[in-house]
Amino acid sequence: MTGGVKLDSLKGKIGLYFSASWCGPCQRFTPILAEVYNELSRQGDFEVIFVSGDEDDEAFKGYFSKMPWLAVPFSDSETRDKLDELFKVMGIPHLVILDENGKVLSDGGVEIIREYGVEGYPFTVERIKEMKEQEERAKREQSLRSVLTSHSRDFVISSDGRKISVSELEGKTIGLYFSMSSYKASAEFTPRLVEVYEKLKGKGESFEIVLISLDDEEESFKRDLGSMPWLALPFKDKSREKLARYFELSTLPTLVIIGPDGKTLHSNVAEAIEEHGVGAFPFTPEKFAELAEIQRAKEESQTLESVLVSGDLDFVVGKNGGKVPVSDLAGKTILLYFSAHWCPPCRAFLPKLIDAYKKIKERNESLEVVFISSDRDQTSFDEFFKGMPWLALPFGDARKASLSRKFKVSGIPMLVAIGPSGRTITKEARDMIAVHGAEAYPFTEERMKEIDGQYNEMAKGWPEKVKHALHEHELVLDRCGVYSCDGCDEEGRVWAFSCDECDFCLHPNCTLGEDKGTKDDKSEEQNPSKEGWRCDGGLCYKG
Repeated sequence: MTGGVKLDSLKGKIGLYFSASWCGPCQRFTPILAEVYNELSRQGDFEVIFVSGDEDDEAFKGYFSKMPWLAVPFSDSETRDKLDELFKVMGIPHLVILDENGKVLSDGGVEIIREYGVEGYPFTVERIKEMKEQEERAKREQSLRSVLTSHSRDFVISSDGRKISVSELEGKTIGLYFSMSSYKASAEFTPRLVEVYEKLKGKGESFEIVLISLDDEEESFKRDLGSMPWLALPFKDKSREKLARYFELSTLPTLVIIGPDGKTLHSNVAEAIEEHGVGAFPFTPEKFAELAEIQRAKEESQTLESVLVSGDLDFVVGKNGGKVPVSDLAGKTILLYFSAHWCPPCRAFLPKLIDAYKKIKERNESLEVVFISSDRDQTSFDEFFKGMPWLALPFGDARKASLSRKFKVSGIPMLVAIGPSGRTITKEARDMIAVHGAEAYPFTEERMKEIDGQYNEMAKGWPEKVKHALHEHELVLDRCGVYSCDGCDEEGRVWAFSCDECDFCLHPNCTLGEDKGTKDDKSEEQNPSKEGWRCDGGLCYKG
């Protein structure tokens, strides 16, 4: 029995829902599943049984009280354990769909419900295949109506709640604005989009925006829409998840452009709006080709002043806070160092950059570094900058945002090299210094080819494959970046003897028993990342 219900009395398909109150993703998925369940349960052909992963009966009861379905009693731990083992539950939420005979239709019920909702029913392989074919057909035959209407809705709404027929938008260029009010990047982009929208409308352009809000709280949705001059899908409209999937949404904010013919012109023009404003309209391939040509011309004529000077902001600061005119740096190789004190990979990379900087300066090379901080306060900036032997933009300087956009900084640390002519040499100088140190100077393609030739010469005569006492499998000579040697725990670079089957690497000198010049110092231990960023491997990313 399940909550006093005999199992043999259940008809139709069964969803075994493995979940727990302490699990954040479960808490977010349960309301989605409940919405689907409530719609399907009216037909009497779908039942869900909650299999709890909670740690005590009180937590189970509190969580189960919010669910409209059945559950395996918390006291029946034997059955719960057996089900976990039988269905190989490795993580939650997990939803197994069974047919009328108890045969597994899918163990990916969570993904199916998230992507297709009620429309995925009866959750068979055939139904999912049919849905995907429908989506592909819809893309081929796309129109504005097929994108923006559903079987129950043929309108969008204005900020004052009026219903606007989708037919009134046909023949216009439409921007579908995927946004979330609580997401910082969306909040920062919206004012820029409002500015562009109002300028285009003021010029009489046939352009409209429809907000597709991913907010789950109605007050947030209303507040967000109230500050916008455009239209929107209704709050929590069922089409929003379908549209996010249809347009393969991967980042926020996203502004998809639908042309006057109802076909997709561009999958995301948010970056173009940031950079070019109204100049990006009408977002056609021809317009983007024109903008690309303009950008190439800008890069050809780029000077250090055009990069680092903005109005009266024509200086950087030194260690004592004194202003250094940007004009004093002209003719030098400049490294723009995007970094922050709270970022573990930044702190790990800093000693390498300082070491390379000092060695390059000792050779009387014309090099300077400018620190561009992502720190949250002046104190953190000061603490980090005091350990650096170079220059910086002042904390909170307005140029930081424009430089981040110009060089498309999505993760830190990032190191951009500007040549003596003022033109950008590379945005990959961080990797060059991490692997080659001071030898990477002056960071040009020609220098990288020289270094590559030196490393190829170094490896001449080394065996391609070896057996080693530290590992059971054969090790293969391989080119790589920076790695940690499993023999001595020290950092290595460029060459390693690695295992194709395992994540195992040895320095050539640990493998061959002599110094092959591929070791480096150990990197600094990493600590938790700052709120609003995530640190993965050697970079911290926004959001």
